[in-house]
Amino acid sequence: MTVSRDPARGALAGLRVVDAATLFAGPMAALHLGDMGADVVKLEHPERPDPARTHGASENGVNLWWKTLGRNKRTATADLSTEGGREVLLALAERSDVVIENFRPGTLERWGLGYEELSARNPGLVLARVSGFGQVGPYRTRPGFGTLAEAMSGFAAMTGEPDGPPTLPPFGLADGIASLATAFAVMVALSARAGTGRGQVVDTAIIEPILAMLGPQITRWDRLGTVQPRTGNRSVNNAPRNTYRTGDGKWVAVSTSAQSIAERVVRLVGRPELADEPWFGSGAERARHADVLDAAVGGWIAARTRDEVVAAFEEAQAAVAPVYDASDIVDDPQFRELGTIHRIEDPELGPMLMQGPLFRLSGNDGVIRFTGRAHGADTDEVLAELGFTPERIAGLRAKGQV
Repeated sequence: MTVSRDPARGALAGLRVVDAATLFAGPMAALHLGDMGADVVKLEHPERPDPARTHGASENGVNLWWKTLGRNKRTATADLSTEGGREVLLALAERSDVVIENFRPGTLERWGLGYEELSARNPGLVLARVSGFGQVGPYRTRPGFGTLAEAMSGFAAMTGEPDGPPTLPPFGLADGIASLATAFAVMVALSARAGTGRGQVVDTAIIEPILAMLGPQITRWDRLGTVQPRTGNRSVNNAPRNTYRTGDGKWVAVSTSAQSIAERVVRLVGRPELADEPWFGSGAERARHADVLDAAVGGWIAARTRDEVVAAFEEAQAAVAPVYDASDIVDDPQFRELGTIHRIEDPELGPMLMQGPLFRLSGNDGVIRFTGRAHGADTDEVLAELGFTPERIAGLRAKGQV
């Protein structure tokens, strides 16, 4: 890997990544690397492209999710279960730093494409393996999706109203968290390679990163024998903490994780005496009196518009945020100043908005070079770079192997 000295190319320019995964966790990890400048080749089956291309909304038959998920990735095709497809991946591995895959454990080995074969071509290769349950254990061969991780991690059990069912998020939360963990693990492995010259295997089980984000639930169970209950929008750690409806029919969210913020909130809503209650000095004790605090805060907020509420909280230096949808996000001055939303020219649909890279760097900021490309759009270009002649490419295509 060569670090870029050109800020316009991104900090990871010179890093070569093969995205041989499908759906979300693996491809999103490749997306994060691509946003930072890595040259990512999206490798898909010739007849069965990534199912993510069919998820979500479309415009004139063109999938919109793929425009984001597939951005900064050149697209090529190869059936890895065939000899021709095997040759393609081996050639890519020889010239790449990272391969990301999410086949069921044992699949690549069955095709003669396990890490032993890939690293024989390139000892410095990092193979990132993303699966629902990891490469070992009794569940390793089960189909695995983020929804199952959201269930098994404890997330669903603690999410929802107290008298309601366990609740799943309306988007790929576990996949997204796993993608960040995988991208981080890849960079750790590459850092280790700088000292040893050798790559290694990254094993991401989607059930694990989301579990790590859920706080001390395991330690709590171990030491106290209790599990975190469902509390809706309330918190077991502090109050007031909830969403509240404003007088103009909109919503705001209030948090009081810090004691000083809680005191400012009750003073703001005209109930300063609550701060003198014996229970008010502890976040956990305030949470046990959430009914009282919610009534005070909710009643005050309900008598004002959202703009009035946000302005008053800001003046009082208390923590509040409007509950936004996409239209609000696009118009918000903070997101605008951060440069969160990018307008990108798409060859099929014209200029379109999408959220940008996850963070900014002062020297090598992330760049969206192009939106998600058509299935196999760059196959000939990618294979030519690997030394495949036009005649050989045509032969593989005739056999359905690319």
